[in-house]
Amino acid sequence: MNRRLNRTQRNYMIMGLCAILLIMVVGYAAFQSQLKITGTSNIRSNFLVRITDIQSNVQSGSASNAIEPSYTDTTATFKTNLVSPGDSMKYDITVANEGNIDAVLNSIKVNNSNNEAITFETSGIEEGDELKASETDILTVIVTYNPSITSQPENTTATITVTLDYGQSNGTVIPPTPSEITSDDLKALAVTEGDGLYQDEYESGRFIYKGTNPNNYITFNNETWRILSVEADGRIKIVRNELLSKRTFDTTGVSMGSNSWDRPADLKTYLNGEYLESITTNQDKIVPSTWSIGGETYDNNDLADQIAAENGTQSQTASVGLITASEYLRANTNKDQCGSLSLNNDNYNTCKTTNWLVKGTDYWTISPYASDSFSVFVVRTYGYLDSYTARNAIAVLPAITLSSDISLSGSGEALDPFVIN
Repeated sequence: MNRRLNRTQRNYMIMGLCAILLIMVVGYAAFQSQLKITGTSNIRSNFLVRITDIQSNVQSGSASNAIEPSYTDTTATFKTNLVSPGDSMKYDITVANEGNIDAVLNSIKVNNSNNEAITFETSGIEEGDELKASETDILTVIVTYNPSITSQPENTTATITVTLDYGQSNGTVIPPTPSEITSDDLKALAVTEGDGLYQDEYESGRFIYKGTNPNNYITFNNETWRILSVEADGRIKIVRNELLSKRTFDTTGVSMGSNSWDRPADLKTYLNGEYLESITTNQDKIVPSTWSIGGETYDNNDLADQIAAENGTQSQTASVGLITASEYLRANTNKDQCGSLSLNNDNYNTCKTTNWLVKGTDYWTISPYASDSFSVFVVRTYGYLDSYTARNAIAVLPAITLSSDISLSGSGEALDPFVIN
């Protein structure tokens, strides 16, 4: 999780960027990589942490340096040729404390684009490590052509970013960010202002992410999703970051379709059949759940009453569902202007700026319009809620619930999403 740094802890930052590009050779692919560790420093007194060396050696196969590795105080650069599966090159980058003030590594972040043909491994330096005056530490980066690849990979580019954030040590070693984050750990980070996870004032024990762009990104099924809420029992509800293509809600029954999710609606059948089968990674972490499908009205100006109406009707158990209209409203930090359906629609130009669930495209909710049997509420492009007949083709934002037993790593930032351990 993110740690709030004081002024002395923000003294120095080292950042790294490694980009791998494809060069074709007979039978396989040859890769080039370039690591740039770049950053800025605000040097006060004799606080001085810098790069002093870079060494490379072949770990296996025909890996080689395309150029000799080089470095400056804040950058290390190398290019590597990987010719065949199994080729691997190791780089040891020395970071030295040449000042007379002890330093501590406040955080280390490693992001890569997860190309299955190219693997990265980093080791050596860890969060919380002290780097005392006159001492050195080593960051090791190993780049490998995945030995399981047996044909020319379609994806020929991968990137890695390594960020080391050093600060002045006060003699107390800061513990590293937990490698296993539970739902209780998430709840402990609840905020009362700004973007972030809030305690839900309407349903006891529940927490919901609010704001323009909270750090609620999570990798699921090798895709980017976002955490919607942490439930009272520890289950984690997530929604896909990118919308699925347009589909009708339902075409059965009356001429305009039915707004009953449990009919079963065409969309429910698709999401819990064909779409569920397409989830090939961590599908076992999904917990089948009931979904609140009570009806809504346009003039509702009391969110508590709206939630009660939604929860008054529960669907049959299903693995994949959609968000309710109230869950959309509760993701907004501007309660005064956007805290009910009628308020949100009156002030949508303002409300759309403080709700991360505004997607710039219409998409279905699961909530039916209470005044007829064929209309369903939709989150509109500009952030207000409107009802459409079920036969309309509207984009889809699937929602699932993850088991309370899972643990996560990462910070939840867009470039460092939570990952299921």
